[in-house]
Amino acid sequence: MVSGLSALFALTTWQIAADGPLRRLDERTGRALVGHGPERLTELLADLGNTQVALPVLGCAILWALVRGERRAPLAAALAMAAVPLLVVPLKEWIARPGPLTDATGYYPSGHAATAAVAYGAAALLLAPYVRYAWMMPVAAVLMTVATGIGLVLRGYHWPLDVAGSWWLCGLLLVALRLLSRRSRRRSSSRTPSC
Repeated sequence: MVSGLSALFALTTWQIAADGPLRRLDERTGRALVGHGPERLTELLADLGNTQVALPVLGCAILWALVRGERRAPLAAALAMAAVPLLVVPLKEWIARPGPLTDATGYYPSGHAATAAVAYGAAALLLAPYVRYAWMMPVAAVLMTVATGIGLVLRGYHWPLDVAGSWWLCGLLLVALRLLSRRSRRRSSSRTPSC
């Protein structure tokens, strides 16, 4: 999983930075998609990546996990979210990719897509052990993250690969968070005395 996400992120970043054929295809696809869909709906979907929407969701999940007695996983989730701007902003400045509807630069990778991926993904990882069907939380997180990406592209805020690049990068953060959460839960369950 890690090597696959790393390879996808490296390939995408290289193609965007080097103005490769994948970037040209991305820009043709992006131009064809901009403006499709109901404006209010696509704006709502794009807004799911705003920090004012995504961070409270993660904050509630962190609080729930803390109330349930977890310590390491909520801290790791908060650190993963804090890592998003530390990773994304320097890449935006280095790549300096113009946006679909502007000559302004700094569009790769998408900060909104990264925020959505980590906030909803981390929330799902924290809450999954507490719901009856554990698969529901990751599915919900993927749906929220994909919905955000669709909104960003259809509104013309980002190219499709801006969104995908964020997903690959943040997928690496979520894999690390998942491993840490599992290890933390195993340790706490091994300390619980059995009767």
